[in-house]
Amino acid sequence: MREINVQSIIETVAKLCTEANYFLGSDVLDAIKEAKEKEASTLGKDILEQLVTNAAIAREESVPMCQDTGYAVIFVELGQDVHIVGGALNDAINEGVRKGYTEGYLRKSIVGHPLERKNTGDNTPAVIHVKVVPGDKLKITIAPKGGGSENMSAIKMLKPSEGVEGVKKFVVESVKAAGSNPCPPIVVGVGIGGTFEKCAYLAKEALLRPVGEQNPLPDIAKLEQDLLQAINKLGIGPQGLGGRTTALAVHIEIYPAHIASLPVAVNINCHAARHKEAIL
Repeated sequence: MREINVQSIIETVAKLCTEANYFLGSDVLDAIKEAKEKEASTLGKDILEQLVTNAAIAREESVPMCQDTGYAVIFVELGQDVHIVGGALNDAINEGVRKGYTEGYLRKSIVGHPLERKNTGDNTPAVIHVKVVPGDKLKITIAPKGGGSENMSAIKMLKPSEGVEGVKKFVVESVKAAGSNPCPPIVVGVGIGGTFEKCAYLAKEALLRPVGEQNPLPDIAKLEQDLLQAINKLGIGPQGLGGRTTALAVHIEIYPAHIASLPVAVNINCHAARHKEAIL
């Protein structure tokens, strides 16, 4: 049994919070640069170039790439041979978020009561997903999620008879309805199968994949490409001002479903597709 002290978790989470908001991943940057070369709209090209410049300024000056530094969504892979000592895992993660968002001068966006709307002042509590896995490691991934893109999420319980065409229709219609609100170019996470809450989780988990990395299943990889083409034909374009680049990628995760159900969820990420990870 390997012991990990909560202090290590606190420091790691705090560092990930700042890094995720300051440093845009190379996978996203490369996708934006590639999109710029293919974009037919002059305005669209200019916007994509501005996004690259914005990311460079954020990295060089260690400042947030977007004023909305997001809800702290944490994905944890906890090795079954790990023993957390010195405190509770969730408490340590929340303390790390508190530390990272305060010391990193990141915007505090969380209200403690969804109806009373009083800000908690430190961006806690985080949303924490824990998966127990074999081994003696602890993997922590933080994916700050902005309100503009999160508000464009959608879920639908399709009839099984609607099949793949029903899935395509729902996903494309969801992106069309979102329009410029999620700050395109976007990354579209799609969850198919499971239950109501499982497919929503899958849609968000799909956003953690490096941009453009296809699902290993050939039929799902093809569906990702078909949806990407259909979405980019909508003409929404960068920042919703027209063009071919509405989405940089579509990522799909699937799970077995009940014989009577075909749940589908869409979770959209803005052009600042932020996520950083560490292994303890």
